[in-house]
Amino acid sequence: MRGVDFLVGMPSVYYLCFEKAACMMNIMSAKTKKPPRQSESDGAYLLKIVMYIIFGSLWIKLGSPVYIGSLPINGVPFGLFIGLLFASHDHFQVDRKIEYVLLILVAIISYFLPSGIVI
Repeated sequence: MRGVDFLVGMPSVYYLCFEKAACMMNIMSAKTKKPPRQSESDGAYLLKIVMYIIFGSLWIKLGSPVYIGSLPINGVPFGLFIGLLFASHDHFQVDRKIEYVLLILVAIISYFLPSGIVI
């Protein structure tokens, strides 16, 4: 009789395990759904790139260099700092790296060009 009781209880155990597994799969699939990605238009991206080029080229240049030790300081890249502030709050993570590189590259190039505000 003991073997019969064991076989009678088996379908209910399998049913509970199946229901529990199905419930767990529904919970896991609900957590892994990603919201649709937002994308910006090409015009907005181009405008941001132009804005970062302008910010990177803004310098406050000094009339005579200030020496810190033996290092002459001819100017301060205040546009670079403003651009880095804007880029750090950008919504799109992938574009942020491109914007950092663009800002730093334009700031280095504009250091050697006669652009900026001379004090």
